[in-house]
Amino acid sequence: MLDINFIRQNPDKVKEACDKKHVKIDIDQLLELDKKKRALMTEIETLRAEQNKISREGKENNILITQAKEIKEKIKELEPELKNTEEEIYNLMLRVPNIPFLDVPVGKDDSENVVLRKVGKITEFKFPVKSYLEIGEKLDIIDTERSAKVSGARFCYLKGKLVLMEFAIVKIVFDLLIKKGFIPVLPPVMLKEEMARGTGYFEASDKEQAYFLSQDNMFLVGTSEQSLVAMHAKETFEEKDLPKNYIGFSTCFRREAGSYGKDTKGILRVHQFDKLEMVVFCKPEDSVKKHKLILSLQEELMKSFKLPYQVISICTGDMGRPAAAQYDIETWIPSENKYRETHSSSNCTDYQARNLDIKYKDKTGKLNFVHTLNGTAFAIGRILIAIIENYQQKDGSIKVPVVLQKYLGTKIISLR
Repeated sequence: MLDINFIRQNPDKVKEACDKKHVKIDIDQLLELDKKKRALMTEIETLRAEQNKISREGKENNILITQAKEIKEKIKELEPELKNTEEEIYNLMLRVPNIPFLDVPVGKDDSENVVLRKVGKITEFKFPVKSYLEIGEKLDIIDTERSAKVSGARFCYLKGKLVLMEFAIVKIVFDLLIKKGFIPVLPPVMLKEEMARGTGYFEASDKEQAYFLSQDNMFLVGTSEQSLVAMHAKETFEEKDLPKNYIGFSTCFRREAGSYGKDTKGILRVHQFDKLEMVVFCKPEDSVKKHKLILSLQEELMKSFKLPYQVISICTGDMGRPAAAQYDIETWIPSENKYRETHSSSNCTDYQARNLDIKYKDKTGKLNFVHTLNGTAFAIGRILIAIIENYQQKDGSIKVPVVLQKYLGTKIISLR
């Protein structure tokens, strides 16, 4: 969430951010509730001071004893009102989006995102291009029919060499990022409700994408970023320990609400998928630089697979609620003759840290909120799609990217 002092001092700037991100929230109502809260706190504090004075001076004075009882009753009336007001404020504060940086393109939706650069030559073929699903089913490495029988739509079985390819990709990512100072983590995939809400992704429409286990009051993660960021909730770093870099691998879960009719077959848009995610905690003055680092690492990984892609600056209307700046990488998918999103990275400034109370102590002893950043290393299903399609051969086999060959022990995936 944002700092309430910032909202008090910059209401127009916050309203502008809400408009740019298409978030409907009444900032004036929030500020009125804030005034009410402060007035209630002042009134309760005044009454308690009077109560304390009477307890010191009026132990044998019946009139003062009566007044003390009246004050006690008044405080009992005001305290629930204060608590309810604080809850209203908290719920509204969680819905206020982060303020986009000034250089973020302003736009209504993904049609107004800005292409920053294209890297690699679009793959050309001298034969009719097949989709990854057609290739995967013929090679018996993707099975959606049996997964539909067992679990319903938007699930899949990965099999054989494709499973080995997934874990080879995991190894490649870990090998690179550990050298870059990232700590590997296998995080929990279930979050307490207060931790989930603290990440900023479980409010309003975002919540519709999440699986909620009502009996346990817990959410399944939609990305390991959520449990990695929450790992340091209510903690304080020493300045010397920053930045703190993590690379997490986990299974993730999304309802894909609102995507009915889109990519219903295959493994592009599924309810359960594996993902490698980078998360960084750093000092505020370093977060822009760290965001560029995350993007450079994403591109280094993409280049190692020799896949054509483009880098996108995400506009305000398509940006996530916690983000102040966001870049996506879209990879070329030959069967669709277009780029599709495979990576995302965001600078969330102190938005998540303020929610989750994650601070650091600087050299003077002052406490400050850290900045948090995240970035996809690989969403496994989507990068497998890109590899299958861009490396397909005329006979229906798949050429294994050179970077993966030593892990799989083969140059070709085929039925033979």
